[in-house]
Amino acid sequence: MPADTIGRFLAALDPDQREAVSGRPREEQERLAAAWERELESDEELDTLDELSPPAAEAEAARRVMTREA
Repeated sequence: MPADTIGRFLAALDPDQREAVSGRPREEQERLAAAWERELESDEELDTLDELSPPAAEAEAARRVMTREA
C-alpha cells in the first residue's frame, strides 16, 4: 500500500487520533488506511458529501473507521 494512502488517512484524522495511529505499527496503519479507503468507496452518503467537501467526506470516513476500532 502506498505511503500516500496512509498519509491521506492520517491527515483526515483529528489530532489526537492522528497521534495515536502514528504510534502504531506500520501494518496496523496500512490496515486502517485500507479500511478507510473501503469506507470512502462503498458509502453512497459519503459520495454525496465528497461532491460538496472532499475533506469532510475523508474526515467522516476516518471517524467511522476509528469508531469501529474502539
